[in-house]
Amino acid sequence: VANHIVEYNSLDRFKPQACSNTVWAYATAGVPHSKLFEKVANHIAKSGSLDRFKPQELSNIVWAYATADMHHPRLFEKVA
Repeated sequence: VANHIVEYNSLDRFKPQACSNTVWAYATAGVPHSKLFEKVANHIAKSGSLDRFKPQELSNIVWAYATADMHHPRLFEKVA
């Protein structure tokens, strides 16, 4: 699934919950797919606003990156 997502040109069709659930699932399973995490982080970081994201979704995203030991400063700056 992750390889398929990484191949998408854009994640614009993904709802915030889909982004959150995807990285959360990979982190929970202990499968840190670096290209997937990079793709999702870039998508979120380039978005104009995080207004579409619920606090729980943002919390799950940050937790997933921390748990998977994935670093993406632009994502963390955006969420902060």
